[in-house]
Formats: sequence, structure tokens, C-alpha cells
Amino acid sequence: MEKNTVEKSGRKAIFLDRDGVLTREKSYVATRGQMEIFPYAKACIDKIKEKGYLAIVVTNQSGVARGIIAEEELVRMNRLLIERTGVDAVYYCPHYEKGIIAKYAKPCNCRKPQTGMIDAAVQKYGIDLTKSYMVGDRAADILMGQNAGVSTVLLESGYGTARLEEQVTPDYIMRDLRDLTRMLSECR
Repeated sequence: MEKNTVEKSGRKAIFLDRDGVLTREKSYVATRGQMEIFPYAKACIDKIKEKGYLAIVVTNQSGVARGIIAEEELVRMNRLLIERTGVDAVYYCPHYEKGIIAKYAKPCNCRKPQTGMIDAAVQKYGIDLTKSYMVGDRAADILMGQNAGVSTVLLESGYGTARLEEQVTPDYIMRDLRDLTRMLSECR
């Protein structure tokens, strides 16, 4: 009973994938220097927040399990992303079952399309999923959003429709994050 009360009166959120949404898609980004934040990302996050949404990044980072990036560097990258864009939080999944780093080479409930990262944010921030969106550039992003029960937006600024790993039907398909902020501005 309490959970439903929290969800009905909870805050709304925009869950954002990192690569292809806030940063340029470059396959595996292993250092802060390789992470290229889109020049419009901060302005978009500012508009998202002006409309009353939390801006929360949810990102698969299997490069940690694959030995491509150290988790400590990923944490530094996340701090930089928060500083430069103003997102409220970054949740990441370092796991990959076929990884070479034993600590991370395991199944989990946080790797997209599972909903563990969204579940953790809902618990911490009291988010109402019925008022929230998942924005990404891959099928796993859309499936995660659908599994969590939020509206989904597929962006063309990363992998997009041309390189989907599997067929999905998002609620919206948009060019990039600027289109989402325009849509939000048109809503009451």
C-alpha cells in the first residue's frame, strides 16, 4: 500500500542512456579524455529539470567486466558527466557474464534490459514511473523502459534505428535529445 502511495505522488524522471544520448557513441570509452559530451547536453538537462523532471543516467558499462576500463576511472567519468551536464545521478552496470574480471563476470539484475538501475533510482528518489521516460539509442534501452513501465524514446544520435540489435517499438523516435526537450516544452 505504501509503495503505491509513493509512486502516485512521486517525482517524475527522465532516465537517460549515456553513450549516444549525452555523449558521442564511440563503442568502448575507457578514459575521461575519450568521453565526448554533446555540446547541447547541458542545455537539454537544464530544460528537463525546468519541466520538473529528475535527469538520471542509467548505463551499461560492460567494459569494466571486459577489462577495458577500470571501475575507478568510470566513477571519475561519471563525476565529470554530472559536473558538465547537471544530471542528478548516474547509475551504471559494470557486469557482463562473459567478462574477464571475475568480480564483474556474473549475471545481475542491473544490466539492461533488466530494470535494476531504474528500481534503485525509484527507491532512492521516490519516482512515479507512470510520469517518467527512458531515453536511449539501443534496443536494450527501449526494452528496459518497457520492462519498467515507462514511456520510451529512441534517439538517432547514437546507434538509432539503423543499427538496432533487435526489433523494438518505442513510444517515440527522435533525432536527438533536443527533440525530446522541445516535446517536453510543448507539454503543459
